[in-house]
Amino acid sequence: MIDITAWMKKFLQTLNETFTNCVWFVGLQGSYGRCEATETSDIDIVVILDQLSVTDIQKYNAMLDTLPNRELICGFVSGKEELLNWEPSDLFQFYYDTTPIQGSLDEFLAVIDESAVNRAIKIGACNIYHGCVHNMLHEKSKDILKALYKSASFVVQAIAFKQTGRYIKHKSELRDVVSTDERLIVETLLYLKNGGEVDFNLMSEALFAWSKKCILENS
Repeated sequence: MIDITAWMKKFLQTLNETFTNCVWFVGLQGSYGRCEATETSDIDIVVILDQLSVTDIQKYNAMLDTLPNRELICGFVSGKEELLNWEPSDLFQFYYDTTPIQGSLDEFLAVIDESAVNRAIKIGACNIYHGCVHNMLHEKSKDILKALYKSASFVVQAIAFKQTGRYIKHKSELRDVVSTDERLIVETLLYLKNGGEVDFNLMSEALFAWSKKCILENS
């Protein structure tokens, strides 16, 4: 298991040496951000520079190659101005799912309003609906279905936030506060994450029905 505190200390030192006085924000997402990491978890890093160029992307890639556990490093890199002008419905999830390590994302709160949350729910449900139908007809992939349930859990988080005013990161806690329909989505995701067998037809049909309901309720 990676000592993420020690790893992040090395990462921050190397990053700030590579981009002197240019690093606006660094954060952790995913399982390390939620303190739920396992031996195989990716290190999902968010890095926001004051400005980002193609040369910076190349420098960052070369920097990552010098770090331990390179094969596990993933995440998002951006320039500050691009992100401040991002689609607000995407910023909702981005803000609340990111654990700050250096700097703050609080400037985003000005645009993460009720409309942004509603759009996050609607756009997410539409994407899941499309992906679910496509997978049922063409790919018939269990892995795609698992990924769709993971995406659906983000929509459930937005629904719970709209209802309670709280962003609930941990899926086990989320399951206990949402309605019956959303609870089924979260329970299925947790079942799959724990190695449960995929019942492709049953789970696809349930996801399709749920995403359809979300679209119609948020019209």
